[in-house]
Amino acid sequence: MSLDWQLPPQLDIPAEFVAAVRSCKPTVNGKYAAQLLWQRGIRDRDCIPGYLDCDKYQPTSPWAFGIEMTAAVERLKRAYIHGEKVAIWGDFDADGVTATSVLWDGLGQFFEREQLSYYIPDRMKESHGLNLVGIERLAAQGVNLMITCDTGSTNIKEVEYAAKLGVDVIITDHHTLPLQRPPVTAIINPRYFEPEHPLFNLAGVAVAYKLVEALYSALPDIPQQPVEYLLDLVAIGLIADLVQLRGDCRYLAQVGIKRLTLQNQADIDGFRPGIHKLLKLCKRSGDRPTDISFGIAPRINAISRIHGDASFGVELLTSQDIDRCHELAGETELANTRRKELQKNTTLKVQAKLADLDLSTTSVIVLVDSNWSPGVLGLVAGQIAQEHGKPTILLSTNSDGNLDNKQPEIARGSARSTQNIDLYQLVNSQAHLLNSFGGHPFAAGMSINLENISVFTEAINQQLQAKIGKLPPPSIAIDLIITCAELHASGGRELFEDLLLLEPYGMGNPAPKLLIRNCQFKDVKNKNIEDFKGNTVRYIRTKFEIVDATSTKGFPGIWWGHYEYEIPSVNCDAIVELDFNSYQKRFEVRLVEVRPALVSEPETLKPRFSDRQKPLKVIDFRQASIDSTLTESGSIVWVKECPSDWSELQSYCRQAILTDSKLALNYQSTNLATSREILQQLVGVAKYLAHNGKNIELERLKLKMGIGDRALRLGLDALVEIGFQISVENQTSLVTIGLLQHQKFHEVDLYSLVTVQKFFAAIEEEEFNRNYFLQVPVYAIESSSSG
Repeated sequence: MSLDWQLPPQLDIPAEFVAAVRSCKPTVNGKYAAQLLWQRGIRDRDCIPGYLDCDKYQPTSPWAFGIEMTAAVERLKRAYIHGEKVAIWGDFDADGVTATSVLWDGLGQFFEREQLSYYIPDRMKESHGLNLVGIERLAAQGVNLMITCDTGSTNIKEVEYAAKLGVDVIITDHHTLPLQRPPVTAIINPRYFEPEHPLFNLAGVAVAYKLVEALYSALPDIPQQPVEYLLDLVAIGLIADLVQLRGDCRYLAQVGIKRLTLQNQADIDGFRPGIHKLLKLCKRSGDRPTDISFGIAPRINAISRIHGDASFGVELLTSQDIDRCHELAGETELANTRRKELQKNTTLKVQAKLADLDLSTTSVIVLVDSNWSPGVLGLVAGQIAQEHGKPTILLSTNSDGNLDNKQPEIARGSARSTQNIDLYQLVNSQAHLLNSFGGHPFAAGMSINLENISVFTEAINQQLQAKIGKLPPPSIAIDLIITCAELHASGGRELFEDLLLLEPYGMGNPAPKLLIRNCQFKDVKNKNIEDFKGNTVRYIRTKFEIVDATSTKGFPGIWWGHYEYEIPSVNCDAIVELDFNSYQKRFEVRLVEVRPALVSEPETLKPRFSDRQKPLKVIDFRQASIDSTLTESGSIVWVKECPSDWSELQSYCRQAILTDSKLALNYQSTNLATSREILQQLVGVAKYLAHNGKNIELERLKLKMGIGDRALRLGLDALVEIGFQISVENQTSLVTIGLLQHQKFHEVDLYSLVTVQKFFAAIEEEEFNRNYFLQVPVYAIESSSSG
């Protein structure tokens, strides 16, 4: 689904505001940063220094959590004095693993390793949150105190069970709160604050850090290492999780990234060999939030997505055994490689199921399948939600233990939101249909009996439709409109350093989306990526250079998950993000969205007329139904088929001008099949003609396929390479297709053929051009014929 592009507002930014931004870092231009801050509502000049520079921010005391923090620290002090056994109950995502690591290292300054342990549920076998079996196991090991991190707020039944077994519970969490306070020793959850409070947006890892920070201040003489040594772990969890990077959340991410950068040096105090090796493997330096979001965090998440058990992730992040860390980092890298391939394959399967849904009447997408890997469903759900602008829930059924038909079959999965829809409240309204559920407004995990899914799906769709009606189309907000010349300024550094001022980017402060108008792509090449052992992974990336009228020098870029033929050769409008490739030591853009340029074509492509008597008048009836009597009017030249290029439209324009007529556009969306479907249809027609000894006119074949001349020619070339014999009569344009002599390739291999790739590229380009002529403004057509 194409996104609605929202252009940045036209705002007059006071010069003194720009000067205030520039004063924070005199070496930068400041105008881009000022525009972003102003657009995002940060307009108080007194707040700018603390927002842009973490050294000028005043962090909030951990004691702001009040009596809950006091109770938690007092209970920990008692456990320390009496030598009690303490267990950390973590979670399997990056926030949970880093939060567990923070408590493991932080509490490890107070408790001997024999006293301290951690438990992380298996992603494949258990859900998020506490469970009775795990609690019973910890109690049997003599645990007296359990501290949760990134989980536990809604586990009332499990907390009560722990109390019966003599286990006290301290909850540190950031997920949505239950209506009543759980019966625990303490619950430290920033959701108790007002949304404007600087601690409100803390992720689970940051809440765990605040508990350790408070314990450090209560028992300052015991720790042997500064609490700040934990900040690199905090930054990883914060950037990885879906939280608003504001207030203390932003501050902790800033100082944590500074700490993470030091992990490139093996001789620092507080060195973490596991993180050092991860940075090497993902070819990152650790000084950018993208080094976490695209480097470290996906690898930590991949551990449980592939293995289920994320426990060795804590060992990787906290162990001082260099050889062991290198071994675990290698396993993590391979897991991430497998995750990419699994995510791609699952996405294709989900998209195939989407074809059976009527998305026009669907507000919440709910899909279930027995063959989907539960480890990547959250990633795929997020992708589908963004593409279609609808909250998405993907579930995978399990068959373990259900062969006797005594237990209901259970589906487990993940949900992701979009368009600021509160997913937690939406799903929680049907909690009576769920076995377990937890999360926050943007993301959640759940389990449900298979027999309840249809009722659940209908109920949440009805509720969302009743609340907000028809969902608006998905959109993407553009922050800045730039040129390639601006990208090249100071070797790319001028714009980049302005944008760098606002880092870290994340929820509430998204990475700036830059619009480049009327640009072109050159030197486009795609290839599969390789893992660190040199093995090819079925996960594609396309590299290119982008140019426009302001600069003929190409600026490097990359488009993840897309093929070369998906980049059109016509002029485009492109949305990109600017980044620095620390491995190749260069600035580059990441392509986000691309569409036909909504400005007139370059001079070489414009139709020009010197023989007209007066300006061309164009009437727009696109996507409209017109009375047949009107179409017979002699004073109007009708364009009833969507043009595929300017030259095709030029003939209609010339006819209208020469006959002193108006030009009427009356064509609709072509709704072409996919490239693969067209290829399959072409092969089917070829087989039919070959086996029956028949021929077909080129024009008829072209219309049947719904493609243009160039695509058809390349399609015939592809048929030849597949194994057909093709001949075309020059005078009659009859196509004769001989019997299939032999099949050179199995069907699954057809798509790798060079001729097939060119055929696909031609189809994509024609469809791209048709979309352009479905949207091109009337004034652009009129002005194109006025030169």
